[in-house]
Amino acid sequence: MSNAVYIADGQYLPYMVSSVVHMETSMIEIRVDQLLAEHGRTFYWLAKETGISHTTLWRLKKGKALGINFETLEKMCQALKCQPGDVLALAHMKNGSKNGAKKRAPGSPAGKKQK
Repeated sequence: MSNAVYIADGQYLPYMVSSVVHMETSMIEIRVDQLLAEHGRTFYWLAKETGISHTTLWRLKKGKALGINFETLEKMCQALKCQPGDVLALAHMKNGSKNGAKKRAPGSPAGKKQK
């Protein structure tokens, strides 16, 4: 079965659209790289200390993970002596918003220009 038939069948396309939408809306980043640098430690140290696989840590670092298990988060926090909020952070949106619209001043009406 060719890709064209598979796409025309409606099975492949929804998966691809879903994957792209998920990647664009991800607003949480894992700050494990920064925390390790602050503690002067490596990924290999963290993997050995926590029992978390190097592959899992790499996926978190590169933003390839789709989620994080609470047990994994707890182990990381114990090893790095930090809170979950230190590991997880909201990513900053580029251009102010998803569609590139300019930010407006707090309290100003959405449709009116500022003077």
